[in-house]
Amino acid sequence: MMHPYTRLKWINDQKGFGVVATRFIPKGTITWVQDELDRVFQPEEPENFKSAAREQLEKYSFRNSKGEHILCWDIAKYINHSFKSNCLSTAYNFEVAVRDILINEELTDDYGYLNLSESFVPEDEGVVRKTVFPDDIPKFYKQWDKQLEPLFPVIEKLEQPLLDLLSEEVRTEIKQVASGKKKMPSTKNLYFQPEKSRI
Repeated sequence: MMHPYTRLKWINDQKGFGVVATRFIPKGTITWVQDELDRVFQPEEPENFKSAAREQLEKYSFRNSKGEHILCWDIAKYINHSFKSNCLSTAYNFEVAVRDILINEELTDDYGYLNLSESFVPEDEGVVRKTVFPDDIPKFYKQWDKQLEPLFPVIEKLEQPLLDLLSEEVRTEIKQVASGKKKMPSTKNLYFQPEKSRI
């Protein structure tokens, strides 16, 4: 489920629709949680779909570490990529704002951790990375971990409309990571070997 302080907006002809903030969303806010309404397809399931359906699943879903295709039921599926994304995924099936997000600012992900089936070249953002590859996680997980780790102590101090969607186990682990009693699980755990499943 996408954070309630967001809405769908046309961004441009290249990106199409995107998700923007309707209110200020501070750094450390949980911006998305995988919930019971999100559809989960087993790794080989899409092979039996008609080509048009497979194409839409490829466009709007991502793959988890098991190779399952996750299709978000709400506007979360319209989150666009950025190499300078303001949201990052954790190994707990939720995403967090890694910097303050202003009103009308677009929320973005780094598609590098979504286990894409094929590489793609997004619009140039003036950074060194120009292409998103299926195996970006092993290359960049340390960078993402470095951004995420300091945010765990902040999570409980902020208004978190999506917190109730997390399991008690995950909420307990957030507290343990925040207090230093447990190490944050690395985003390396998000990785699925791309050659094991293609749609």
